[in-house]
Amino acid sequence: MTPLDRSSPPEGGGIRDFAFPPVDRRTLPTGLDLRFARVSRLPVVSANLFVRAGEAALSGGTAGLAVLAGDALEGGTTRRSGTDLAEALERIGARLGVSTGWEGTSVSLSCLAERLPAALALLAETVLEPGFPEAEVARARDQQLAGIRQGLKDPASLASDEVARRTFAPGVPYARRQEGTLASVGPLGRDHLRGFADGYYRPGRGALVVVGDVDAGEMEELASACFGAWTGEPPASNGFEVEPRTRERRVWVVDRPGSVQSEIRVSHVGVSRADPDAFPLTVLNTLLGGAFTSRLNLNLRERNGFTYGVRSRFAMRGRPGSFQVHTAVGTEVTAPAVREILAEMEGLVSGGPTSEEVEASRDYIAGIFPLRLESVGQVASRITEQVVFGLEDDYHATYRDRIRAVTVESAWNAGRRHVRPGEAQIVVVGDATTVAPALEGLGVGPVDVVITPED
Repeated sequence: MTPLDRSSPPEGGGIRDFAFPPVDRRTLPTGLDLRFARVSRLPVVSANLFVRAGEAALSGGTAGLAVLAGDALEGGTTRRSGTDLAEALERIGARLGVSTGWEGTSVSLSCLAERLPAALALLAETVLEPGFPEAEVARARDQQLAGIRQGLKDPASLASDEVARRTFAPGVPYARRQEGTLASVGPLGRDHLRGFADGYYRPGRGALVVVGDVDAGEMEELASACFGAWTGEPPASNGFEVEPRTRERRVWVVDRPGSVQSEIRVSHVGVSRADPDAFPLTVLNTLLGGAFTSRLNLNLRERNGFTYGVRSRFAMRGRPGSFQVHTAVGTEVTAPAVREILAEMEGLVSGGPTSEEVEASRDYIAGIFPLRLESVGQVASRITEQVVFGLEDDYHATYRDRIRAVTVESAWNAGRRHVRPGEAQIVVVGDATTVAPALEGLGVGPVDVVITPED
């Protein structure tokens, strides 16, 4: 047997063909957007019901209410208790889940195709007739408060919370934690949740997405039976504009005396999901800090040994989220790590990517795209994204083509527009006595020490 040659990595294969399933779009008379995609590999179905009931619609005083309402949804309806609802789903082999984000709430369902009529009726009952029993609301609220308290003790959560506050102007929802604060969540009760659901759990600007072994015509009839009497629009968006808290580069140290490690965040306002530069930025970010072979990882991990890993990402939401680099390093190398992060950002903006980097990033993104669409649930989630962010009907069908059309010039131009190291807010959670003087020595901006917040 010929021994394997391990002196060099094997060559990569070519990009395989992949076709996103066609989507049949229809609309109920009530305005509910229906989207169906037939995927018949297995007799299973995944459905997502999306409503515009997200945290971005709420002011700071009620922050966390949308998340709490979503978490309490499975606690029962006006017709059955949470236990009865769980047993009804279990009897037909269906699974229900609720996820709430900035843009809205998505209630997901998976089951065998033959069980879909019964399962979809239970999904409709859950959303249209939420019971919010006192005990379930209290349980969900206590759990959410416990998560907030835990985050206040966790260095990584502290860093993410602090950098959000420093990146976005006061009043921008993204400046706060999505789950709310102890002060905003603590007073919430059943009446708050019922009022929120009555106002926001409405079909307008929402959608029912169903993917699997289904027929579009039959699905429209079933959707009409389950949701045909559901009417109304959620309140209009609060129309906030995303503005940075400051455009001056600054360093913020959240003091954790005695810490042997520092959590680092480098952030500034980024772009929305619908921005014309979204595709070039996806490629650019992959080569900067979005893959294991990125510039940041090769520098901080491989060359300098500062960290086990460093990542960067654009949080592309309905409105511009943040561009952020995040990592954790030893206290003694905190300042050098910050220096190298800024140097890589500045070098990319000033010198641009190489053709080899862009080609490798394009191939990587295009290559892994089908791997994220192997199940009907993953396909349903992608179609739901089109609803959430108002993307074109062919967005995912043409995704790989658009990624592979990104050039060195388009990636570099997008980077020069949207990667702004001179405006970065640098947050370090660590031992201020040790790291603050070293950070001041970098001369990258004013350094302020922040006492660990209580909320």
